[in-house]
Amino acid sequence: MILYFEKFHKNSDNQYEVSFPDLEPYAATYGDTLEEAIQSAHDSLTGYLLTEEDFHEEVPTPTDDPEKFKLKEPNFLVPVQVDLQLEREKEENKLVKKKL
Repeated sequence: MILYFEKFHKNSDNQYEVSFPDLEPYAATYGDTLEEAIQSAHDSLTGYLLTEEDFHEEVPTPTDDPEKFKLKEPNFLVPVQVDLQLEREKEENKLVKKKL
């Protein structure tokens, strides 16, 4: 399992922009609602990490201390865990189902 922190920012359109301070500017997304943004952030992080793994790219080590990120209010951090082995299996299962 890998844990990264997501930074949430509510923009002028009332959307939640999400970035990953350890991975900026490579992984980012947004959602119209907080729930959408959280799901989209998980998908974005998973996709980024799997792609980097596929191309044997080195990924920055996640920061283990959220206090290292200097945030302006009302921005906030949320930890997100990704199990790359499980996500890889999900992707493989989707491909198998498409072939059937």
